[in-house]
Amino acid sequence: MKKLLIIGSLFIICAAFQKKKTAPIPACINKKIAAWKKLSPDQQPQSITEYVYKGKKVYYVVLPCCDQFNELYDASCKLLGRPDGGFTGRGDGTLPDFNSTKSHPRLIWKQPAPKTN
Repeated sequence: MKKLLIIGSLFIICAAFQKKKTAPIPACINKKIAAWKKLSPDQQPQSITEYVYKGKKVYYVVLPCCDQFNELYDASCKLLGRPDGGFTGRGDGTLPDFNSTKSHPRLIWKQPAPKTN
């Protein structure tokens, strides 16, 4: 009985100290990131953030500057819509509840800061 208690305690301690694994990034999102990295910095997205939206993981792409629509993709890289950005800042109108209902943000990629000499 004493051995069982010790083994059980060790199991609990080990489980508590294990690092939480993060879910892998979908291959199609990684492919998009690789393509965007080849663009000049002023054409690259500013960031890509994973969220949970309506129970599913989605990928929010903040496009560079000035009245461009930001894009929202699902895990298969299907464009779901453009929730914000554009001239009005309200996107294309297809996802009006995205910004108020998104949850669990995880930064996937951020454009590197420009190098200074």
